[in-house]
Amino acid sequence: MIILSRPQIGEEEIRAVTEVLESGMLASGSRVQTFEVAFAEAVGAQHAVAVGSGTAALHVGLMALGIGAGDEVIVPSFTFAASANSVRMVGADPVFVDIDRYDYTIHVDAIEPAVTPKTKAVMPVHLYGQMAPMDEISELASATGIDIVEDAAQAHLAESSGRLAGSIGRVGAFSFYPTKNMTTGEGGMITTFDPDVAERARWLRNQGMAERYVHRIIGINERMTEIEAAIGLVQLAKLPDWTKRRREIAGIYRSRLDPALGLPKERVDAVHVYHQYTLAPLDRDRVRAALRDATIGHDTYYPKATHQQEPYLGANHQLPITEEMTERVVSIPVRPDLIDDEIEVIIETLNGAVS
Repeated sequence: MIILSRPQIGEEEIRAVTEVLESGMLASGSRVQTFEVAFAEAVGAQHAVAVGSGTAALHVGLMALGIGAGDEVIVPSFTFAASANSVRMVGADPVFVDIDRYDYTIHVDAIEPAVTPKTKAVMPVHLYGQMAPMDEISELASATGIDIVEDAAQAHLAESSGRLAGSIGRVGAFSFYPTKNMTTGEGGMITTFDPDVAERARWLRNQGMAERYVHRIIGINERMTEIEAAIGLVQLAKLPDWTKRRREIAGIYRSRLDPALGLPKERVDAVHVYHQYTLAPLDRDRVRAALRDATIGHDTYYPKATHQQEPYLGANHQLPITEEMTERVVSIPVRPDLIDDEIEVIIETLNGAVS
């Protein structure tokens, strides 16, 4: 079977974990701090704050901005539910908007009509590894006085107009879940250029403590462990080569797969890092059957949009592109350890499904 995705774990990661275990220092320590500095530098941010998951990065990031009850955050519905869940967890309301048909990110023209006096932020999701059109979003946010919270969970080292994911919004949020382009097992990272937001995020992730047993604010426990940071430091060094390989595989797909499969579009101003290579064929069932028969791993991200999920039912949402894409998209392997023979099988199978 050709597996859809799996963490890339080697001897270096194993040695790094062993060193932490042998040190006896397992909670947040020097490795976490080193990882934060290295990650901020890698993505072009001034500050990085390590937390327990990508969802925690969004949650703590929103808390650090002071967003809460009575506020609204504009967010696409075509994404994992964690984006909207984090808004709800701080007591605010997600306002769902539609996506662009060709790159699956938030539709810029849908943002301004959704802005109200209650709107405090817009949360563009850099889905599948391609950043939302951040030049336009930044202009709109500046004109309307709202913050940008980048959901960069799937977009490590992605670029938009020469700027890296997590370096544009007032807050960026990354995930290090095992299937992401780099992993720490679990874990996440908040990035920001605002020192006050960074400081508040550090307090919030650590029970509100500015120093040991001195609580400045009400906080939670979302600290990253030394074990996770040790893995992250090794993975971060490998990430550029893995990203290059993902883009090479995507280039092969782009040149050889039948356009009838609904190939993903890469914007001219963007560097797509292909967390997923997602197709949008008109007959998804036929394509999935062919992949299944050839034992090629695949999945649908996402079969239900967030506004279709039980906790968010009730509002009269008009999101036609979002709802269409939940019925069409299917993702195929693009992991960096794919070998050439596996790529050939995938291409032959998919082209055969639409021939």
